[in-house]
Amino acid sequence: MIHPTAIIEKGAQLGTNCEIGPFAYVAAKARLGDGCRLGPHACVLDYATLGARCVLHAGAVVGDLPQDLSYGGWASYLEVGDDCTFREGATVHRGAGEGTTTRLGHHVYMMANSHFGHNTQIGDHVIAANCALIAGHVHVGEHTFLGGGCAIHQHVHLGRYVMISGVLGVVKDVPSFCSTSVMTLGGVIAGLNVVGLRRGGFTPAQRAEIKKVYTIVFRSGLNVHQAAERLRTDMPDSPFAAEYLAFIADSERGLGSEARRHTTAVSAPADA
Repeated sequence: MIHPTAIIEKGAQLGTNCEIGPFAYVAAKARLGDGCRLGPHACVLDYATLGARCVLHAGAVVGDLPQDLSYGGWASYLEVGDDCTFREGATVHRGAGEGTTTRLGHHVYMMANSHFGHNTQIGDHVIAANCALIAGHVHVGEHTFLGGGCAIHQHVHLGRYVMISGVLGVVKDVPSFCSTSVMTLGGVIAGLNVVGLRRGGFTPAQRAEIKKVYTIVFRSGLNVHQAAERLRTDMPDSPFAAEYLAFIADSERGLGSEARRHTTAVSAPADA
């Protein structure tokens, strides 16, 4: 069903059973998968490809030009997986470099006025709460939650099952399974995302193994390189140690540090 006030440019590709609402716009080089739904004034712009059953609420805009002064007008892309939701005013920009791509996985949920910048790489089942701001070239692992009003610096990497608290600026990389809190002193990481691990189906043995990795990296008094060597020595067969080692090796901005807590802090404990 296409509302008579919607504009579908010639060349746009729409899958079966798409619904295009009043005053919505689909550009000539955009592609929508089967069952996509666009609300009033929603826009899918050139070089944006949406998977099946994606939903854009009123005023959401995906595939607009990158907010990068070096952008020279060339073709770049946005690829979105299946079953993604973009609430009111959510925005996602396509890549800044020529031929580059911003990618969102499956089941990504962007709440109102949240933003994913150019060249971001977003894993499956990521949730961005209201007004979460994700700058260019940020990587976000699967099942990560981005709190309302948080701001993630360019090129920061967030692992999987990370919990970013609301109204928090993150300028360092946060490895998998960590939580953050604004109620801390001297650092960004508050402990393990225990609730996320339990909800994610990690067994008690797996959670204990993750806690051991976390303790070596953040509570052993070792620097990052020393902690990496300890992981190789003490946990050579652990897939979670291997995950942290790979994350450390790929880190561009360095790992965030564990913080001290205010006495009034309410955050997930590191105990699994």
